[in-house]
Amino acid sequence: MKNIVLVLCLILVACKTSKSNVAFEVPQPIMEEVYEEVKTPFKYGIVFQHPDTTKMVDSPTIFREKDTWYMTYIVFDGKGYETWLAESPDLLTWESRGKILSFTEGTWDANQKAGYPALVNTEWGGDYSVEKYRDNYWMSYLGGNTAGYEAGTLKVGLANSSTLTEVREWNTTNQPLLSPEDRDVRWFENQTIYKSHVIRDRELHTGFPFVMYYNAKGDTADYESIGMAVSEDMKTWKRFGENPVITKYKGICGDAQIVKYKDLYIMFYFGAFWKPGAFERFAVSYDLVNWTDWNGPDLIAPSEEYDKQYAHKPWVIKWNSVVYHFYNAVGEKGRVIALATSVELRK
Repeated sequence: MKNIVLVLCLILVACKTSKSNVAFEVPQPIMEEVYEEVKTPFKYGIVFQHPDTTKMVDSPTIFREKDTWYMTYIVFDGKGYETWLAESPDLLTWESRGKILSFTEGTWDANQKAGYPALVNTEWGGDYSVEKYRDNYWMSYLGGNTAGYEAGTLKVGLANSSTLTEVREWNTTNQPLLSPEDRDVRWFENQTIYKSHVIRDRELHTGFPFVMYYNAKGDTADYESIGMAVSEDMKTWKRFGENPVITKYKGICGDAQIVKYKDLYIMFYFGAFWKPGAFERFAVSYDLVNWTDWNGPDLIAPSEEYDKQYAHKPWVIKWNSVVYHFYNAVGEKGRVIALATSVELRK
């Protein structure tokens, strides 16, 4: 009798565990609904090149202030990354305004400052404004002191500014927020850390108001995965979980962007080299922690001369019922910012 009771208890525990795991999975019909909502089959073309076309541009972040759209983007000039600002009246025509994160001398981030504005409104179809926190705007950035293309040990820094759209240098940190050399570093991130994305989580899914997603590579994992960190105050961060939230255990999963759609969270990200080329993907979550990866068609893939090598590094918004998918295109025009949309905008 005792054995029978024990077996029944084990079955009950297994059933509860199974139901718990299943509860985190987003059903396929909902995944398909999300795909139909966010897909952008119409390639508009190149929308932005740096004024000096010999320089490579990368990693757009789009936000809105009053009636103007702004884009931060990063520029590689052969030495390293710096961060610039551009503006647009209509999301289609962009003009460079100037530099906001520049090279310095003798600092931990002397030759790499690739910035990504934090606390952009994540509401799908929202106003895409940027939230102030403690009277400042914030930007996480990829930093390092080694010259070259993403060279050396890269870390995450934090910058702030009292103004969002003026062209002036942001204040940067004297030391990194997160480093592959930290004592609590995990197996998939102990070599280098790349792009970061910081959001405000008012529902406190992790127990913390600020959540960071970033892609990183470890010496025991020679591929890039997306992990999480959390913070109470934007300045002190700690890793969340033991493993990546998105990984293919080969190639690259990187450059996450999070949006809130109904009761779901969508993570746009790019994949590369776990199948040929570089391409745009997405995953969906109920809680910002457990993600269901889309197993259908790419959102964006190389198809044109201007993106024939890579079509990757997303920033996706919905505005006036149109989905705009900005991405870094690499092809015959070098490294530029291109756009695909949910409806045909070219006449």
